[in-house]
Amino acid sequence: MAIQWYPGHMHKAQKDIRELLPQVDLLIEVLDARIPYSSENPSIAKIRGDKPCIKILSKSDLADPLVTAAWQAHLELQRGVKTFATTTDEPAKIKQLLALCRQMFPAKDAGVKTINAMIVGIPNVGKSTIINTLADRVIAKTGNEPAVTKSQQRINLGSGIVLFDTPGILWPKIENPNSSYRLAVTGAIKSTAMEYDDVGFYAADYLIKAYPELLKERFQLESIPDTELAFLEVAALRRGALSAGGRINLHKICELLINELRAGTVGRISLETPDMVVAEEIIIAEAQAKKAADAAERKRRFKQGSRNPSESELAEQEANNAKRAPRGSRPPKATKPTKSRKSK
Repeated sequence: MAIQWYPGHMHKAQKDIRELLPQVDLLIEVLDARIPYSSENPSIAKIRGDKPCIKILSKSDLADPLVTAAWQAHLELQRGVKTFATTTDEPAKIKQLLALCRQMFPAKDAGVKTINAMIVGIPNVGKSTIINTLADRVIAKTGNEPAVTKSQQRINLGSGIVLFDTPGILWPKIENPNSSYRLAVTGAIKSTAMEYDDVGFYAADYLIKAYPELLKERFQLESIPDTELAFLEVAALRRGALSAGGRINLHKICELLINELRAGTVGRISLETPDMVVAEEIIIAEAQAKKAADAAERKRRFKQGSRNPSESELAEQEANNAKRAPRGSRPPKATKPTKSRKSK
């Protein structure tokens, strides 16, 4: 699924973050505990370098606790990274973040020097609620929809910590197609930029494999069907997601499933694990390497002035000829063009 949602304020925010990051001591990145990898901005990872970073796994009450623990161990393998799992309903625990910030800079703590921190995160991950809790007052606007914060602001949290808030941002191109679906399932993307049916089928397929017992309990099923379509049809009958004439309304049941996943009523569910992501990154790297090799080969042949098609291009040409050939006739075979002889 390709995401077509990158508002202008996100482009500006991305630029502002790049300019501000060298001036701050600490980066605080708010991740969705259900999708720590997919909610991590790759652009931030590239420009962070060795700058200390606290990764907050927000909404951890909605995530599988065992998977969250695995993610914390995995993320803390990175140099200078500490993790902090919390929820927006735990103000006392969120305030422990201030002490963690001071612990990461013992020299500044001893000298009572100001720590400049910048907080970043994707839309609808709970960043604004965390800021309001830390500041003990309403500073950042909150809402149960993405892209509420639209501009940067500077907040004095006390305890010698100054926080720079930034709008929630995605990035122009999401390389991992699974991440696009996961961001849509968790609500990081506006509903107008996604297809509920498409996302619902993805979610159903994953849940059947990863959390079948939770599905059986939530939808009161004795067994789980083998395919996402079969499950959605049974779930629609259970929930009355029907159109006129008693037909299954797939859009309605997909929307219902996604909303219940977001609210946590299906159960504590994580949509990715470290092992899953490592395997996906290998596949993506191989695909990118092949794409780069193909581009390099096209460039090489162009520089040589060769108009001879490659073997893969010949195969594609033969396939196209077969489609166009009349039924019962033999399609012409693709051949490499021969060089014309110069007349003497």
